[in-house]
Amino acid sequence: MDLEAARALLPVALEEARAGRAEGGIPIGAALFDAAGTLLGRGRNRRVQDDDPSTHAETAAFRAAGRQTTYLGTTMVTTLAPCWYCSGLIRQFGISRVVIGEARTFDGGQDWLAGHGVEVVVLDDAECRSLMREFIASEPGLWFEDIGEPPPNASRSGD
Repeated sequence: MDLEAARALLPVALEEARAGRAEGGIPIGAALFDAAGTLLGRGRNRRVQDDDPSTHAETAAFRAAGRQTTYLGTTMVTTLAPCWYCSGLIRQFGISRVVIGEARTFDGGQDWLAGHGVEVVVLDDAECRSLMREFIASEPGLWFEDIGEPPPNASRSGD
């Protein structure tokens, strides 16, 4: 997928990310498109809003798309590189391509996905970077909670 085509799909995910932040949540949005570019489902990280750590943007978009007989040829667009949990979903269901708004803040499983035959397109979008930088600066604890890592200088229980 060329960058122009990939960039044309990003606005849906960005709209979801903005909405999530406006609701007091984490500004990550995603959308799943079929091979023709038709929107199948969209969603945002709802960890805070639903008090559910499993509701990541990609899983929300996937669920909103409903059952598909196959995911071959589909494209998952996400404002931030998918975490390992969401990368597993992409790989498990054979989603063909991932368009990533930005991967500087968090690179997640993108290299693993590419190594397993998933086409990965990184846009390095300025608005996606800005949303994440501002969020992490204002709510670092929530950020580390979402990515499943302890904050810097925190001890793990049992250490």
